[in-house]
Amino acid sequence: MNILYEDSMPYAEHFLNGLGNAKSFSTGSLGEDDLRNIDVLLVRSTTKVNKTLLQKAKQLKYVATATAGSDHLDKTFLASIGLPWGSAAGCNAIAVAEYVLSCLMAQFQENLDELRNKTVGIVGAGHVGTALATRLKVLGIETKLCDPPLQEQGDLRPFYDLDEICQCDVISLHVPFVREGKFATGHLFDANRLSMLKDHQILINACRGEVVDNAAAKVRLGQANAPHMLFDVWESEPDIDFQLVPLTDVATAHIAGHSLEGKARGTYMLYQQICERFGYQQTLDFQSCLPVAPALSLPDAAKQSDLEQIYTAIMSTYNVTNDSRLFKDTVKTGSDFVYSRKHYAIRREFASVPLNAGNFSVSEALYELGFGAVK
Repeated sequence: MNILYEDSMPYAEHFLNGLGNAKSFSTGSLGEDDLRNIDVLLVRSTTKVNKTLLQKAKQLKYVATATAGSDHLDKTFLASIGLPWGSAAGCNAIAVAEYVLSCLMAQFQENLDELRNKTVGIVGAGHVGTALATRLKVLGIETKLCDPPLQEQGDLRPFYDLDEICQCDVISLHVPFVREGKFATGHLFDANRLSMLKDHQILINACRGEVVDNAAAKVRLGQANAPHMLFDVWESEPDIDFQLVPLTDVATAHIAGHSLEGKARGTYMLYQQICERFGYQQTLDFQSCLPVAPALSLPDAAKQSDLEQIYTAIMSTYNVTNDSRLFKDTVKTGSDFVYSRKHYAIRREFASVPLNAGNFSVSEALYELGFGAVK
């Protein structure tokens, strides 16, 4: 079997070499002639898979993307030619949830106890929203979920409408970009809805830039009583509105899901799909590709409150303010934005960090947040 994969897929060689003739292509270089004798095509979001690309791919049996989103796959065309496709939906859910936790710790670092009195409204209760809600529950933080599509499908969790969510202290967005229809999400937070948010509220967008009207956000942040806004995603990436960036509390380059584990999990999920679809025995597990992370000890933990210990553990593992500071200082153009994403530093998820929390009362909560115990 001939497998062609995008070279930005981490650990692709590790997982794919045993499945057949696997070779890579450089991002941005793939042409129609490259697919003449290919059985499986694996890409990331930088490669658009459509009729033009596949016109000579007569041997192709499967297409998949090693990313959570699949907007870059022309699924209508794939269905029309009977070509099955797959994605790595949920691969970066943990990373995005941990990104939001770091944002919350950064916003409330001067008064961590205040955080427990806040209510977090989560718009989108899929992989990411659920992962975030689970972790906030561990911290004793009240959450409210909003997801009309899931609610209509019969999901039995309690849901709130968007107007109720907009009364929450923190609003975290985790919906896909849906262009049209009953559940369209384009400019879900438009000028009118942004005008309803006050200065004690926090709006976090770590899903798709188009969900928030960026022009309206820039205007709102220049007005009195403006809410705090923390953006990882932007309209018109990579050529975003750079005048909006300094007005936000946190600004990053669409990297919320870019943990080492999140990206590696995307590759691993495609490995699993190929094994299942083509009848190969799965001989590798996810952990087989990951380097060992150094253990983290909590200094003077006995002298800290439980939230202070949690703050230390989270921010020692991933401090979003470092990414934000670098982004605001160095990313001034679209090409800077692309470079920043491509050369993003290695970031580990909590589960890969062995934590020596001792016998302190907060140990259980830290382990429930995903930190691994020191062996």
